[in-house]
This record gives sequence, structure tokens and C-alpha cells, in this order.
Amino acid sequence: MMFLSIASVVCLGLLAGVEFAVSAFVNPVLWKLEPKTQAGLVRSFARNLGAVMPFWYVGGLLLLVIECILAWHTPGFSLLVVASGIWAAVIVLTLLFLVPANNRLAKLEPGAWTEATRREHRQWDARHRYRIAALVAALVCVVLAVRV
Repeated sequence: MMFLSIASVVCLGLLAGVEFAVSAFVNPVLWKLEPKTQAGLVRSFARNLGAVMPFWYVGGLLLLVIECILAWHTPGFSLLVVASGIWAAVIVLTLLFLVPANNRLAKLEPGAWTEATRREHRQWDARHRYRIAALVAALVCVVLAVRV
């Protein structure tokens, strides 16, 4: 069980960290670039992260579900259930609100980078910050659950 808990905390922590880094460090730098360069980099990030993140999110949820099953009669069970619920909600909301915009940004040609596209990217980032907060909340629940 300890190995599973370590794997869960590392998986969820790294994912939350990557998502935080995109919002706090990558996007602010991208917004300072000329539109054509910005478009190319946003497209690359959207494609690369968009290819990996679905598996990472689902893998994190699977780890949480397994943690819940194995922790059925332990003090940390309820926190693991909360973390799993948050994680599942994040996945659903991501599919509804962030993935469509990400897919549009991933397909953009550098010449098609308009002010409307820049607004969409900023709106994506604003929504993304709520996702980060939810991921961190789930991570805190997991850390507290495995310590109990």
C-alpha cells in the first residue's frame, strides 16, 4: 500500500506541477512573443501536452480508485473519495471546456494567430487556473489521507 501511495502522490503532484508551470511560467512568456512565434509555440505545447495529458489524468484517477478500494476501512478513506471525486470532476470539466479550445489552438497555423485567438488562449488559461486549484485540492486530500 505504501508503494501505491507514493506512486499516487508523485503522479498527481507532478501533473499538478506541470499544469501550474504552464500557467505561471510558460504562458506569460508566450504572451510577450511576437504573434507568429507565439502561435507556433502555443501550437507545439497544445499538441505535445494534449497527447500526454489524457493518459496522465486517467492514470491518476485509476491510482486514486485503487487507493480507495484498498483503503476501504481506513481513516483516510473519505479523503481519498473526495480526491477521486475532484479528480473525476476535473476530467469531465476539462473535456467540456478546455480540450475543445486546446484542440483549436493545436491546429492553428502561425498566420492564423489573430487577436481573437489570443483572447481564446487567455480565456483557456483563466479556466486552466481553476483546474490547477482543483488538482492541488485533490493532491492535498491524498497527502492527508495517506498520512492518516
